[in-house]
Amino acid sequence: MRATGESMAVQVTMYLNEADEWHRKPLYLEVLKYLREENVAGATALHAVGGFTGRMRVHTASLVEAGGQLPVIITFVDMDEHVERVLPKLKEMAAHRLIVRENVQIVQGALD
Repeated sequence: MRATGESMAVQVTMYLNEADEWHRKPLYLEVLKYLREENVAGATALHAVGGFTGRMRVHTASLVEAGGQLPVIITFVDMDEHVERVLPKLKEMAAHRLIVRENVQIVQGALD
């Protein structure tokens, strides 16, 4: 990290749904567990109140029949080298889901 407090990093966002599984366990929890084991700086899973993917219908928290189809978004920020190391496993775990990677600038705080 630069002493100025500004540095470059990579942000990864994974778009899942609550019914996704990895080895019969909730995928979002398994992804968080994996990222923790790999010492990623930090990760957050957000449970959405509504959303859709592709051309599918909108699922919302107010629909009783949503049936495990609500979006779960996982996002984390770390250094490029670290992201490159964990991405292959994440792509395997969520092979059918969208994963977005973007370069970001940290303007405050640190990744430790």
